[in-house]
Amino acid sequence: MDKSYSISSWLFIRAIALIYFAAFFSLSGQVAGLVGIDGILPAQAFLEHVSAQLGDIAWLRKPTIFWLDTSNAALVFSCYAGMFFSVLLLLGKLPIISSIILFILYLSLFHVGQVFLSFQWDFLLLEAGFLTILLIWNGNRIVIFLFHWLLFRLRFLSGVSKLEDPSWLNLTTLNYYFETQPLPHIGAWYFHQLPDWLLKAGTGFTLFVELLVPFFIFLPRRFRLFAAFVTIFLQLLIIASSNHNWINLLTIALCLFLLDDRFMQSLRGLIAENTVTVKNSATIKNRWAELVSGFMAAIIISTSVAVTARVMVNLNVPEAFHWIRAWGLGNAYHVFPTMQIERHELSIEGSYDGKEWKKYLFKYKPNHPGEMPPFIIPHQPRLDWMIWFMPPQIPDMKFWFDSFIYGLVRNEPDITRLLKYNPFAGQQAPRYVRVLTYRYKFTSFDEREKTGDFWKTEYLGEFPFVPLRRP
Repeated sequence: MDKSYSISSWLFIRAIALIYFAAFFSLSGQVAGLVGIDGILPAQAFLEHVSAQLGDIAWLRKPTIFWLDTSNAALVFSCYAGMFFSVLLLLGKLPIISSIILFILYLSLFHVGQVFLSFQWDFLLLEAGFLTILLIWNGNRIVIFLFHWLLFRLRFLSGVSKLEDPSWLNLTTLNYYFETQPLPHIGAWYFHQLPDWLLKAGTGFTLFVELLVPFFIFLPRRFRLFAAFVTIFLQLLIIASSNHNWINLLTIALCLFLLDDRFMQSLRGLIAENTVTVKNSATIKNRWAELVSGFMAAIIISTSVAVTARVMVNLNVPEAFHWIRAWGLGNAYHVFPTMQIERHELSIEGSYDGKEWKKYLFKYKPNHPGEMPPFIIPHQPRLDWMIWFMPPQIPDMKFWFDSFIYGLVRNEPDITRLLKYNPFAGQQAPRYVRVLTYRYKFTSFDEREKTGDFWKTEYLGEFPFVPLRRP
């Protein structure tokens, strides 16, 4: 392990162990309803389709242990196994074995998770998890550089992707963001009340941190420290105002590699003596380790550059890079590149006769105007999050939503358990299901004082026969 970052490496390994635990724990209660045998998008049917399309090489393009078994028991057990090995890694037990198993388990779930596990934080956890294996094996200077490269791509590409959106360019993004983000918590309501000048300043600060500060990662020490501090500060502000599961926590963990041992030693008064003692089980620094690390660096850097070129300028990517991306490496990152300026919420109701309707309630997305937006970090409720993508009426999203509605019509227990309240639980399945659309806006301080509501709503019509939500 590179001695200049030995303390940061020790802390990062424990941090990613906790994040792995949160990710597996979050998924354990959802995976059966999402991709189980009777779930929204069954993993078995998906793998059968992949196999029919790709033949004998299917398992190489979709490397997952669930080629062997796609039962609900196997899916849930993999989550519990992930939690177990996360604890082992946290305690420093069998670190190299634990990190490898954690990566394989999450990669396996990632591939069968389909749209439900296709988010930026899933890619980030996979890539950071793979680099963790290299770090534990031999955390030399090349591996440290790969962490720097990952952090740079995550931050800079997220900034560049925002330049196509007018609301970012005219600094009005934060006038909408807190209200229109997928799953706001109570902090978002308070941030939304801030004056316009401060919201514009916050938008400008975000662009500064994402577009300019990432280059400081590769500059002398004082610049790296500055990059760490301002990036961590921004992530803390996002946590205070947004439910973005563990991506902000993982970004903060990656910033640890900008804080060298010299800086960490200055915190000895704040860190327990046993904490700053790094056990290095893989200190063999030889040419073999350098060669392997260099080879992986060449693969990851070239793949990430190629994938970024495809995203940014629509260049064709050689087939070889698709094989590498199948292992979660070399991703192009873009966090909230465009901003919705209106919030449309879907209300789903069922009925036996088409006259009397009963409402399904979701666990975390808004159900009623008076319902306080909950703080759920680091949990990632996949269904609630995906519902946010439906009001823009993106054609690619319709297939899973139709399957979800069909699951409600069947009153499928694995699917309805993803909800907070099923009005037909233990009863005959509804004959009819309808989807209504409402415009949601945060109330002001005065409006909340008068009504007690966090939201004010306006009925728009039956989905999808409503105007498209404006981008």
